[in-house]
Amino acid sequence: PGTEPTESTEPTDTPTPTPIPRPDVPIVEVPAGLFLLGSDKFEPNETPPQEMELSTFFIDQFEATNAEYAQFVEATGYLTGAEEAGTKRNWRTYYEAGKDNHPVVKISYADAEAYCEWMGKRLPTEFEWEKAAGGPDGLVYPWGDSMDSTRVNGKASGLRGTTAVGSFSSGASPYGAEDMSGNVWEWTSSPFLAYPGSTYEDPFYSPDFRVTRGGGWFDEPRQLRASNRSAAAVETANDDLGFRCAADSR
Repeated sequence: PGTEPTESTEPTDTPTPTPIPRPDVPIVEVPAGLFLLGSDKFEPNETPPQEMELSTFFIDQFEATNAEYAQFVEATGYLTGAEEAGTKRNWRTYYEAGKDNHPVVKISYADAEAYCEWMGKRLPTEFEWEKAAGGPDGLVYPWGDSMDSTRVNGKASGLRGTTAVGSFSSGASPYGAEDMSGNVWEWTSSPFLAYPGSTYEDPFYSPDFRVTRGGGWFDEPRQLRASNRSAAAVETANDDLGFRCAADSR
C-alpha cells in the first residue's frame, strides 16, 4: 500500500516591521547669489573678506534635537563614537526628561554625518552656514550688527546649558534659521583651512579638523558672530557641540 500523503503546510509570512518615520524637520531656503564671506574687523582667520557665490540650498531651521536623534538611533541601531568607546557620558546622558527639543550634544563629526545621511541630507559647508546665518550682506550676528543678549543663548543669558531649539526666535537669521548664534556649536563639512587669498597661517589649520560655527551656551559675543570660525578634531564630542543638516533640494 502506498504512503499516505502528508498534509502540506502553507508558509507563513514573516511580519514586516513598521518603519520608523524620519522626523518632519522644518527647513528654510537660502537662495542662490552672492554673499559677503568673512571679515577684516575681528579674527585673522576670517580674512580676507570677499564676495562668494553659492547655488540655492536648504538648511534645517533648527539644530537637530534629542528626540530626532533618538528616532534615528531607534530606526538604525546606530551607536555613537562615545558609546562604542564605552564613555559614560554620551548623548543619552544629556537627554533628560523634558529635553526632547533641546539640541543633541556629545555628537562627533561621524555621528552628525550618519544622521544627516539617514535624513537624505548632508552637513552644510562653512560657507553655506555663514550665508544662512549672516545673510547676503554679512551681518555680524544673525539679527543685525549689534550684540543683543536677549536674542541668543550665550554666556550672558546666564542659563549655563542648552535650551529648546527656537527659544530665541527674535535672533533668527535673515532666512529664518534659528539658533545660528548660541545654544550649541555646529559641525560643518569644511576642513579648517585658510580662506582663498589669505596669507594668514593659523597653527591649527588642518585637513583633519572640521570647522565648527555659531558659538554655544557658554560663549562670549565674539564667538557668537556669524563669521567666527572655530574647529575641532572629527572625534570631538562635547556638551556644547551639535549640528543641523543641509540639502541641495527639498
